[in-house]
Amino acid sequence: MYKELLEKIKSFDTIVIARHIGVDPDALCSQLALRDSIQLTYPNKKVLAIGTGSAKFLSFGKLDKLEKLDNALLIVCDTPDLRRIDSANPSDYTFSVKIDHHPFVEKNCDLEIIEDDMTSTCEIIMKIIFQTELQCDSSIAELLYMGLVSDSNRFLFNSCSFKTFCLVSKLLEEYPFDLSNAYEKLYIRPMNEIRLEGYISLNMKVTENGLGYVVIRDDVVNQFGVDSASAGNMVNDFNYIKEVFVWATITEDLKNRQYRISIRSRGPQINHIAEKHAGGGHKYAAGVRVKNLEDALSVMKDLDLEIGEYLKEK
Repeated sequence: MYKELLEKIKSFDTIVIARHIGVDPDALCSQLALRDSIQLTYPNKKVLAIGTGSAKFLSFGKLDKLEKLDNALLIVCDTPDLRRIDSANPSDYTFSVKIDHHPFVEKNCDLEIIEDDMTSTCEIIMKIIFQTELQCDSSIAELLYMGLVSDSNRFLFNSCSFKTFCLVSKLLEEYPFDLSNAYEKLYIRPMNEIRLEGYISLNMKVTENGLGYVVIRDDVVNQFGVDSASAGNMVNDFNYIKEVFVWATITEDLKNRQYRISIRSRGPQINHIAEKHAGGGHKYAAGVRVKNLEDALSVMKDLDLEIGEYLKEK
């Protein structure tokens, strides 16, 4: 599949790289790194990385403005389903490619490279670069490293294997960069986010089965001076609470008239619960967007039942 991908890249003068809505480091870093790698390898091609940006990730690199294009190749990173692609539709392009590490949801691109045993889409891009003629440099390597580190939660998830560490070792050996600078870009946060983290700790509800969740209303988001996406991303900060097996943040997003639910687990599989409510994700990390708080609490009820079944089997 990598060979076919490379042949398609070679055959198009214009290439657009997209990813999912609600940008996160793996999605953004994979598309920016792939764009820069293709541009480095084939300087005469027009390569655009598109989508809605985020002030939180400005230091990662700049996105491009989408132009009206004819005879272009679309590459979609880190996105399993059509409805979650940001600013692009495969049917508008001459040929389309998906590169993704999520479990298969639907086929929507002409060529689909899906490796759901990988930590991240950035890890797949690393493999592609090392196994093809696509070139890399230290700035591209830093992007790939940041995306992998973020989606593996600093190598803590079971998706990390000896192959992951071999790839990262090869990357660091061949394209060295400042590791501390990479971690600062990922994890330096303003004090207001730290204070919101304290609010979440104090207000998290925990069920008898071990579901922890917190509702973060719009007035709380405004009180702490953060955006709804930043609040939802804090779900990753509560991985090791003894009494909790599954935890979630429910963040009100008045601008888009919805509630964003971010879910994590250290035992029960949760992606099928997310899919039931028109969301999706991985076995132990998933997300859902619903229209109202009642629907959000319905997701919590299903998660709590799933934990109960998990505990019975265990």
